Amino acid sequence: MSRVYLKKLGKNIRNARIDCGLSQEKLAELLGKTRNYVGMVERAEINVSAKALFNFAKVLNVEPKKFFEF
Repeated sequence: MSRVYLKKLGKNIRNARIDCGLSQEKLAELLGKTRNYVGMVERAEINVSAKALFNFAKVLNVEPKKFFEF
């Protein structure tokens, strides 16, 4: 995935997290991941799997397609 799209994806995940009133630490806890992992996803430092995106969507109570609105 292009770096530009990864950045947009990470920004959309961050916005969804903030809209839910969750910290990176709380989101990480709900996902069973580390806060560092969540931060790396939001900063587009790593490429996430489809499974991970569905998990983010489930925890954030949004449709996965919301992350791809760019």
